[in-house]
Amino acid sequence: MSLFSSLDIELPILQAPMAGVQDSELAIAVSQAGGLGALPCAMLAPDVMTEELQRIRQGTTRPFNVNFFCHVPPAPDAAQLKRWHQALAPYYAEYGLDIEKVEPGAGRRPFDTAACDALEPFRPEVVSFHFGLPEPALVERVKGWGALVLASATTVEEALWLQARGADAIIAQGVEAGGHRGMFLSADVTTQLGTFALVPQIVSAVSVPVIAAGGIADAQGVRAAMALGATAVQAGTAFLCCPEATTSALHRQTLQSDAARHTALTNLYTGRPARGIMTRLMLELGPLGDVAPPFPLATAAIGPLRSAAETAGCSDFSPLWAGQNASTCRTQPAADVVRALAAGALP
Repeated sequence: MSLFSSLDIELPILQAPMAGVQDSELAIAVSQAGGLGALPCAMLAPDVMTEELQRIRQGTTRPFNVNFFCHVPPAPDAAQLKRWHQALAPYYAEYGLDIEKVEPGAGRRPFDTAACDALEPFRPEVVSFHFGLPEPALVERVKGWGALVLASATTVEEALWLQARGADAIIAQGVEAGGHRGMFLSADVTTQLGTFALVPQIVSAVSVPVIAAGGIADAQGVRAAMALGATAVQAGTAFLCCPEATTSALHRQTLQSDAARHTALTNLYTGRPARGIMTRLMLELGPLGDVAPPFPLATAAIGPLRSAAETAGCSDFSPLWAGQNASTCRTQPAADVVRALAAGALP
């Protein structure tokens, strides 16, 4: 089944939307190269999102993907926030910061009517979601302007849930993938499978196209994913060191070092499991646990600490998101990455 039969996409390569390390420039470069570029919008206010979408429409006539989160914002728990602040207080003191001055905030926005209102004038060809799907009325509204709806699944159960609620294709996100896990039916990380175990199971369970994601960084990985039934491949880490990405110098340096071989799932940076390169914070507090408040409330207290450390040239408190295979993460144009990956899809 052709996923993009109605779209002008030459290559079955999707760029993973990566909030915090990219903007419209990377999306344009990937789409211009024949893949499907993506703009992550979970951290963008509607006016900023509008500006970025305008840049994409001006920069390419090719299709692109706009990505959103679908989490339910939690109510702050004073006792839990106090425990979180107590855990971070020694690090704050180390940098001369006052933990009592932390401003509450979420840092991530779920897809809602306001976001849909801002998005609709641009009518992007593809809209994707992480952590499930928004309310049915919003899904129908997006599909109503002709957009394909993609959504991430980390288990067969999630894939079936998404298909039943209107997803046009499933992104099978293996546990190797960098950044946030798309898991939404369960918080149990023991349910998470590797890409090449997950893809064939989802392919067998659903009737919509399946996109493989997680640890795929070269043509051989693409070839293997497609041999298991994937229609296309989504890659993220391979693009992090491209000049079109906004990845920080500290993050780039770590990605191209031996340290990139050691990643882990952590909920310390946002409150939800996400894969990143091991940092001092993860080593000393333990990458996963109940000390951090639920997503996305953990980000408020991490922000000032991260900023102070990075100003001092240190990434001890930075979320160095990366998948388990950063072997091809080099300083090269995004178009070169797209072509290198697509070689695995050629007959």
